[in-house]
Amino acid sequence: MTTEYDAVVVGSGPNGLMAAVTVARAGRRVLVVEAAPTPGGGLRSAELTEPGFVHDVCSTIHPLAATSRAFRDLNLERHGLHWIRPDAPLAHPLDDHTVVMERSVADTAARLGRDGSAWTKLFGRFEHDGADLVDGVMSSLLLPHHPLRMAAFGRLAVRSATSLAASRFTETEAAAMFAGLAAHSVLPLDRGVTAGVGVFLGGLAHLDGWPLPAGGAQRIADALVAELLANGGEIECDRRVTSLDQLPTSGVVLADVAPRGLLAMAGDRLPRRVRAAYRRFRHGAAVFKLDYALSDPVPWRDPATARAGTVHLGGSFAEVVAAEAAVGRGEHPERPFVLVAQNSLFDPARAPGGQQTLWAYCHVPSASTVDMTDAVERQIERFAPGFRDTVIARRRRGPAFIEADNPNYVGGDIGGGVADLRQMFTRPRVSLRPWTTGVRGLYLCSASTPPGGGVHGMGGWHAARLALSRELR
Repeated sequence: MTTEYDAVVVGSGPNGLMAAVTVARAGRRVLVVEAAPTPGGGLRSAELTEPGFVHDVCSTIHPLAATSRAFRDLNLERHGLHWIRPDAPLAHPLDDHTVVMERSVADTAARLGRDGSAWTKLFGRFEHDGADLVDGVMSSLLLPHHPLRMAAFGRLAVRSATSLAASRFTETEAAAMFAGLAAHSVLPLDRGVTAGVGVFLGGLAHLDGWPLPAGGAQRIADALVAELLANGGEIECDRRVTSLDQLPTSGVVLADVAPRGLLAMAGDRLPRRVRAAYRRFRHGAAVFKLDYALSDPVPWRDPATARAGTVHLGGSFAEVVAAEAAVGRGEHPERPFVLVAQNSLFDPARAPGGQQTLWAYCHVPSASTVDMTDAVERQIERFAPGFRDTVIARRRRGPAFIEADNPNYVGGDIGGGVADLRQMFTRPRVSLRPWTTGVRGLYLCSASTPPGGGVHGMGGWHAARLALSRELR
């Protein structure tokens, strides 16, 4: 049968675009179909508050987009992508001073007193074996690259953040900073694998910083689209797909959608066991996001906080643990753990005339309808008295809005599904090739597949390479 395309990709998030680019670079004809008016999925930027203030709609700091194997192979800088690396990847304010993570493990350890040696032991490996560890984590965890190194890392990775911190740290600073790193798991910190998230993200900060793209996250999507078009690929936006029957004929379909999205599109074409697994797939806690236009930089009590691109606002180790435990119980913490990015301090083109943008979110239960604006701003004011006086405009986005904007974010879960110990190894189902669906030529390649959430493109890269080795040889 004659097909119009070798591959059709549904969805233009980072995984969908990476899948399309991988197939196009192999000389195959590819079409990307996107429901939104612009490509990018979570990689979009827009003037969300006031004219001239450029905000990132979802992802904003991208430690994996500069280090994952899929992105390393592309050299997107030739399409205008430029990475900005703040001198300090991370700051974690406490009530009387701020702990700063430096790019160097040694420089960070020097600030941590008696815990400096423990920090060095935990993160020093990334200065020597960091690229191998990234490749190992970004592979299928059932068949990892560099298995010996991954075995050593895995013994730490499966632990809870609370148990690791209790066994390694004796002082406030290191424990608090580690809690903030581990809280990116969006899990209670007494759960397994939360230590692994903390070690991995901290290691990435020491390996390559936590970079941000000049001009906004949209620039990453734009560079991927440019690479796709340069290799003969095509993209159509404003074209929503509700059934696979709506797609042009092709040898392969790669779907950058949540498992329930593929269930809706494929229906009974999927084998019964796969349908059952996709129905069992669990989505996690949500985020409540705020974007700010500010008249001035945030008035941090400790000026050292302004050195960092990312700021974790949660206070002590115990406070961060309590906040994430409350979310895990389905509650809304009075003092939430708040993630902040102050992009315009390092990328002035994002705001006019010396003014600033600020990106912030906290974790909330799935599908929450609670307005967390006051709780978030009280946390910012706690470490930056007078913050509210700098606010020109703000935009609130709760879980319902976030899911409506991007259906892959089920219930406001921006990570593509719970990444706990059980689902990390069965994502989205138990299989040595979890991107396959049981239907020849149909692949799932979203953040709900290994290696999970984040802007790294590896779900699409793995699925596309599998298709090229099978149907598109």
